[in-house]
Amino acid sequence: MKLVTFTHNQQSRIGAVIGDSVIDSLGCAEIPANLIDFLKAGPDALAAMQQQIDSGKARIALPEVKLEAPVPRPGKYLGISLNYADHIAETGRDKPEYPSFFTKQSSCVIGHGSSIHRPRVSDKLDYEGELAFVIGKQCRHVSVDKAHQVIAGFTIANDVSVRDWQMRSPTMMIGKSFDTCGPLGPWLVTADEISDPHNLAISTWVDNELRQKANTRQMIFNCYEMIAYLSQAMTLEPGDVIATGTPAGVGVKMQPRGYLKPGQIVRIEIEGIGILANPVIEEPQD
Repeated sequence: MKLVTFTHNQQSRIGAVIGDSVIDSLGCAEIPANLIDFLKAGPDALAAMQQQIDSGKARIALPEVKLEAPVPRPGKYLGISLNYADHIAETGRDKPEYPSFFTKQSSCVIGHGSSIHRPRVSDKLDYEGELAFVIGKQCRHVSVDKAHQVIAGFTIANDVSVRDWQMRSPTMMIGKSFDTCGPLGPWLVTADEISDPHNLAISTWVDNELRQKANTRQMIFNCYEMIAYLSQAMTLEPGDVIATGTPAGVGVKMQPRGYLKPGQIVRIEIEGIGILANPVIEEPQD
Protein backbone atom coordinates (compact mmCIF):
# COMPACT_ATOMS: atom_id res chain seq x y z
CA MET A 1 0.00 0.00 0.00
CA LYS A 2 1.19 3.52 -0.83
CA LEU A 3 0.07 5.81 1.98
CA VAL A 4 0.01 9.56 1.43
CA THR A 5 -0.61 12.70 3.39
CA PHE A 6 -2.28 15.16 1.06
CA THR A 7 -4.20 18.42 0.94
CA HIS A 8 -7.38 18.84 -1.10
CA ASN A 9 -9.79 21.76 -0.88
CA GLN A 10 -7.64 23.22 1.91
CA GLN A 11 -8.06 20.17 4.11
CA SER A 12 -5.24 17.73 4.89
CA ARG A 13 -5.63 14.04 5.67
CA ILE A 14 -4.20 10.67 4.68
CA GLY A 15 -5.10 8.39 1.83
CA ALA A 16 -3.69 5.71 -0.44
CA VAL A 17 -2.45 5.95 -4.01
CA ILE A 18 -3.74 3.52 -6.60
CA GLY A 19 -2.51 4.26 -10.11
CA ASP A 20 -3.27 7.90 -10.87
CA SER A 21 -5.82 8.27 -8.06
CA VAL A 22 -5.81 9.02 -4.37
CA ILE A 23 -8.21 7.01 -2.24
CA ASP A 24 -9.69 9.62 0.08
CA SER A 25 -10.20 8.82 3.77
CA LEU A 26 -12.54 11.76 4.36
CA GLY A 27 -15.66 10.64 6.18
CA CYS A 28 -14.22 7.29 7.25
CA ALA A 29 -14.19 7.40 11.04
CA GLU A 30 -11.96 4.31 11.29
CA ILE A 31 -9.08 6.07 9.48
CA PRO A 32 -7.23 8.71 11.53
CA ALA A 33 -6.51 12.00 9.78
CA ASN A 34 -2.71 11.92 10.25
CA LEU A 35 -0.16 9.22 9.65
CA ILE A 36 1.24 9.05 13.18
CA ASP A 37 -2.20 8.29 14.63
CA PHE A 38 -2.81 5.92 11.72
CA LEU A 39 0.33 3.95 12.61
CA LYS A 40 -0.60 3.91 16.29
CA ALA A 41 -3.99 2.44 15.36
CA GLY A 42 -2.19 -0.55 13.83
CA PRO A 43 -3.87 -3.29 11.78
CA ASP A 44 -7.38 -1.88 12.28
CA ALA A 45 -6.48 1.32 10.43
CA LEU A 46 -4.80 -0.62 7.63
CA ALA A 47 -7.86 -2.83 7.29
CA ALA A 48 -10.13 0.22 7.14
CA MET A 49 -7.95 1.77 4.43
CA GLN A 50 -8.04 -1.47 2.46
CA GLN A 51 -11.84 -1.49 2.69
CA GLN A 52 -11.87 2.09 1.39
CA ILE A 53 -9.67 1.00 -1.53
CA ASP A 54 -11.83 -2.04 -2.28
CA SER A 55 -15.00 0.04 -2.27
CA GLY A 56 -13.93 1.81 -5.46
CA LYS A 57 -15.29 5.06 -4.05
CA ALA A 58 -13.80 8.34 -2.78
CA ARG A 59 -11.22 8.67 -5.55
CA ILE A 60 -9.46 11.93 -6.42
CA ALA A 61 -7.20 12.36 -9.42
CA LEU A 62 -3.61 12.55 -8.20
CA PRO A 63 -2.84 15.85 -10.02
CA GLU A 64 -5.72 17.51 -8.12
CA VAL A 65 -4.11 17.09 -4.69
CA LYS A 66 -1.02 18.55 -3.05
CA LEU A 67 1.20 15.84 -1.68
CA GLU A 68 2.62 16.63 1.73
CA ALA A 69 5.45 14.72 3.39
CA PRO A 70 4.07 11.33 4.50
CA VAL A 71 4.94 12.34 8.08
CA PRO A 72 4.77 16.15 8.02
CA ARG A 73 6.12 16.56 11.58
CA PRO A 74 7.93 13.44 12.76
CA GLY A 75 8.64 13.23 16.46
CA LYS A 76 12.24 12.29 15.66
CA TYR A 77 14.07 12.70 12.35
CA LEU A 78 17.46 11.00 12.51
CA GLY A 79 20.02 10.67 9.76
CA ILE A 80 23.12 8.49 9.58
CA SER A 81 26.36 9.90 8.20
CA LEU A 82 29.06 8.09 6.22
CA ASN A 83 27.06 4.95 5.46
CA TYR A 84 28.21 4.23 1.88
CA ALA A 85 31.83 3.23 1.21
CA ASP A 86 32.04 5.32 -1.96
CA HIS A 87 30.79 8.41 -0.11
CA ILE A 88 33.34 7.82 2.66
CA ALA A 89 36.04 7.58 -0.01
CA GLU A 90 35.05 10.89 -1.61
CA THR A 91 35.12 12.63 1.78
CA GLY A 92 38.52 11.19 2.70
CA ARG A 93 37.19 10.03 6.06
CA ASP A 94 37.75 6.68 7.80
CA LYS A 95 35.09 3.97 7.87
CA PRO A 96 33.16 4.43 11.12
CA GLU A 97 33.29 1.74 13.79
CA TYR A 98 29.77 2.58 14.96
CA PRO A 99 26.78 4.19 13.24
CA SER A 100 27.00 7.99 13.56
CA PHE A 101 23.65 9.77 13.76
CA PHE A 102 22.58 13.41 13.65
CA THR A 103 19.21 15.09 14.09
CA LYS A 104 17.22 17.03 11.52
CA GLN A 105 14.65 19.28 13.17
CA SER A 106 11.12 18.37 12.08
CA SER A 107 10.38 21.94 10.97
CA CYS A 108 12.64 21.33 7.94
CA VAL A 109 10.27 18.73 6.46
CA ILE A 110 8.47 19.38 3.16
CA GLY A 111 6.73 17.15 0.64
CA HIS A 112 7.12 16.18 -2.99
CA GLY A 113 6.88 19.18 -5.30
CA SER A 114 7.42 21.78 -2.58
CA SER A 115 10.29 24.23 -3.03
CA ILE A 116 13.71 23.95 -1.42
CA HIS A 117 14.90 27.42 -0.40
CA ARG A 118 18.47 28.47 -1.00
CA PRO A 119 18.98 30.41 2.24
CA ARG A 120 19.87 34.08 2.35
CA VAL A 121 22.91 33.32 4.51
CA SER A 122 24.61 30.73 2.29
CA ASP A 123 25.00 29.59 -1.32
CA LYS A 124 26.45 26.21 -0.30
CA LEU A 125 23.18 24.29 -0.62
CA ASP A 126 23.62 20.58 -1.34
CA TYR A 127 21.51 17.47 -1.96
CA GLU A 128 21.76 13.92 -0.58
CA GLY A 129 19.49 11.24 -2.04
CA GLU A 130 18.59 8.63 0.57
CA LEU A 131 16.30 5.75 1.42
CA ALA A 132 14.34 6.51 4.60
CA PHE A 133 12.14 4.31 6.76
CA VAL A 134 9.39 5.15 9.21
CA ILE A 135 8.93 3.43 12.56
CA GLY A 136 5.51 1.82 12.99
CA LYS A 137 5.59 0.55 16.58
CA GLN A 138 6.90 1.91 19.84
CA CYS A 139 9.98 -0.13 20.67
CA ARG A 140 13.15 -0.35 22.74
CA HIS A 141 16.04 -2.84 22.73
CA VAL A 142 15.09 -4.39 19.41
CA SER A 143 17.32 -7.17 18.10
CA VAL A 144 18.60 -7.06 14.53
CA ASP A 145 16.61 -10.15 13.58
CA LYS A 146 13.34 -8.59 14.81
CA ALA A 147 13.91 -5.03 13.65
CA HIS A 148 11.93 -5.53 10.43
CA GLN A 149 8.82 -5.95 12.58
CA VAL A 150 8.87 -2.30 13.73
CA ILE A 151 9.21 -0.69 10.29
CA ALA A 152 5.93 0.72 8.95
CA GLY A 153 7.30 1.45 5.51
CA PHE A 154 9.82 3.18 3.29
CA THR A 155 10.03 6.54 1.59
CA ILE A 156 12.58 8.79 -0.13
CA ALA A 157 14.54 11.49 1.66
CA ASN A 158 16.60 14.37 0.35
CA ASP A 159 18.94 15.24 3.21
CA VAL A 160 19.43 18.79 1.96
CA SER A 161 22.45 20.34 3.68
CA VAL A 162 23.81 23.86 4.03
CA ARG A 163 27.45 22.84 4.00
CA ASP A 164 29.17 25.79 5.64
CA TRP A 165 26.62 25.88 8.46
CA GLN A 166 26.88 22.09 8.77
CA MET A 167 30.57 22.47 9.62
CA ARG A 168 29.90 25.05 12.35
CA SER A 169 28.84 22.31 14.76
CA PRO A 170 30.25 18.82 15.39
CA THR A 171 26.68 17.52 15.50
CA MET A 172 25.97 18.97 11.99
CA MET A 173 22.43 19.66 13.20
CA ILE A 174 22.02 23.33 12.29
CA GLY A 175 23.25 22.87 8.71
CA LYS A 176 20.90 19.93 8.28
CA SER A 177 17.82 21.67 9.68
CA PHE A 178 17.26 24.86 7.70
CA ASP A 179 13.62 25.32 6.73
CA THR A 180 12.75 23.22 3.62
CA CYS A 181 15.91 21.10 3.97
CA GLY A 182 13.93 17.92 4.64
CA PRO A 183 12.01 16.77 1.54
CA LEU A 184 10.26 13.42 2.13
CA GLY A 185 7.95 11.47 -0.15
CA PRO A 186 6.19 11.17 -2.39
CA TRP A 187 4.49 8.55 -0.20
CA LEU A 188 5.12 5.80 2.31
CA VAL A 189 5.31 2.33 0.76
CA THR A 190 4.31 -0.17 3.43
CA ALA A 191 7.01 -2.64 4.42
CA ASP A 192 5.16 -5.65 3.00
CA GLU A 193 5.68 -4.26 -0.52
CA ILE A 194 9.48 -3.97 -0.19
CA SER A 195 10.86 -7.51 -0.14
CA ASP A 196 14.45 -6.40 0.47
CA PRO A 197 15.22 -2.79 1.41
CA HIS A 198 18.90 -3.61 1.08
CA ASN A 199 18.80 -4.21 -2.66
CA LEU A 200 17.19 -1.10 -4.17
CA ALA A 201 18.63 1.06 -6.95
CA ILE A 202 18.90 4.74 -5.98
CA SER A 203 19.63 7.65 -8.32
CA THR A 204 19.73 11.44 -7.95
CA TRP A 205 19.48 13.95 -10.78
CA VAL A 206 19.94 17.71 -10.72
CA ASP A 207 17.94 18.83 -13.74
CA ASN A 208 18.98 16.24 -16.35
CA GLU A 209 22.41 15.51 -14.87
CA LEU A 210 22.77 12.19 -13.07
CA ARG A 211 24.73 12.98 -9.90
CA GLN A 212 24.29 9.83 -7.77
CA LYS A 213 23.81 6.21 -8.82
CA ALA A 214 24.07 3.36 -6.32
CA ASN A 215 22.27 0.48 -4.62
CA THR A 216 21.22 0.21 -0.99
CA ARG A 217 23.16 -3.06 -0.73
CA GLN A 218 26.24 -0.81 -0.51
CA MET A 219 25.19 0.52 2.91
CA ILE A 220 27.68 -0.23 5.67
CA PHE A 221 25.05 -0.40 8.42
CA ASN A 222 21.69 -1.72 7.21
CA CYS A 223 18.23 -0.60 8.32
CA TYR A 224 17.86 -3.34 10.90
CA GLU A 225 21.27 -2.67 12.43
CA MET A 226 20.36 1.02 12.72
CA ILE A 227 17.19 0.18 14.63
CA ALA A 228 19.00 -2.22 16.95
CA TYR A 229 21.68 0.38 17.66
CA LEU A 230 19.35 3.35 18.22
CA SER A 231 16.86 1.41 20.31
CA GLN A 232 19.56 0.60 22.86
CA ALA A 233 19.59 4.31 23.72
CA MET A 234 16.09 5.62 23.05
CA THR A 235 12.49 4.62 22.58
CA LEU A 236 11.57 4.68 18.90
CA GLU A 237 7.98 5.73 18.28
CA PRO A 238 5.43 5.54 15.46
CA GLY A 239 6.19 8.16 12.85
CA ASP A 240 9.89 8.54 13.65
CA VAL A 241 11.88 8.94 10.43
CA ILE A 242 15.36 7.48 9.92
CA ALA A 243 17.33 8.39 6.78
CA THR A 244 19.89 5.75 5.85
CA GLY A 245 22.74 7.77 4.35
CA THR A 246 23.77 8.93 0.91
CA PRO A 247 26.08 7.43 -1.72
CA ALA A 248 28.89 9.27 -3.55
CA GLY A 249 28.16 12.16 -5.87
CA VAL A 250 27.21 15.01 -3.56
CA GLY A 251 27.72 18.52 -4.87
CA VAL A 252 30.33 19.56 -2.32
CA LYS A 253 32.77 16.97 -3.72
CA MET A 254 32.38 17.93 -7.37
CA GLN A 255 34.95 20.04 -9.21
CA PRO A 256 33.74 22.70 -9.63
CA ARG A 257 31.31 22.47 -6.70
CA GLY A 258 27.86 21.29 -7.69
CA TYR A 259 25.84 23.31 -5.20
CA LEU A 260 22.16 23.80 -5.91
CA LYS A 261 21.01 26.97 -7.64
CA PRO A 262 17.57 28.56 -7.93
CA GLY A 263 15.73 27.26 -10.99
CA GLN A 264 17.14 23.73 -10.70
CA ILE A 265 15.10 20.62 -9.84
CA VAL A 266 16.41 17.79 -7.67
CA ARG A 267 14.91 14.40 -8.52
CA ILE A 268 15.59 11.25 -6.51
CA GLU A 269 14.35 7.84 -7.63
CA ILE A 270 14.42 4.67 -5.56
CA GLU A 271 13.40 1.33 -6.99
CA GLY A 272 10.06 0.10 -5.66
CA ILE A 273 9.14 3.46 -4.14
CA GLY A 274 8.98 6.18 -6.80
CA ILE A 275 10.34 9.67 -7.40
CA LEU A 276 10.78 12.60 -5.03
CA ALA A 277 11.24 15.87 -6.93
CA ASN A 278 11.65 19.41 -5.58
CA PRO A 279 12.48 22.71 -7.30
CA VAL A 280 15.04 25.08 -5.83
CA ILE A 281 14.21 28.77 -5.30
CA GLU A 282 15.73 31.70 -3.44
CA GLU A 283 14.50 31.99 0.14
CA PRO A 284 11.47 34.31 0.04
CA GLN A 285 11.84 37.73 1.62
CA ASP A 286 8.68 37.52 3.72
